[in-house]
Amino acid sequence: MASTGVIGMHMVSGPLVGVAIGYFLDKWLGTGPWLKLAFLVIGIGAGFLNVYVDTKGLVDKMNRDALKRPGSVLKISPEGEPQNKDESEDGGKQSERRP
Repeated sequence: MASTGVIGMHMVSGPLVGVAIGYFLDKWLGTGPWLKLAFLVIGIGAGFLNVYVDTKGLVDKMNRDALKRPGSVLKISPEGEPQNKDESEDGGKQSERRP
């Protein structure tokens, strides 16, 4: 799983690799800027996909870590499903417990 510093690198590396591939293919095939632009768009899409996957993994890890601590606040998964039995019984609201 990636750390938060790697997420920013994905936004830069995807388009850079796409432009580099497009540049060399354009130079080899003599097609002008068209392959460079096409691979730039593919690189941007790949960068956003990597950021989405890494961010989702970090949010899942944060939720798992928070659930391990007593009195944690994060008890809902990114999909909105309750994480423990008490929340699913009362529709997502915390039930009042009397001592």
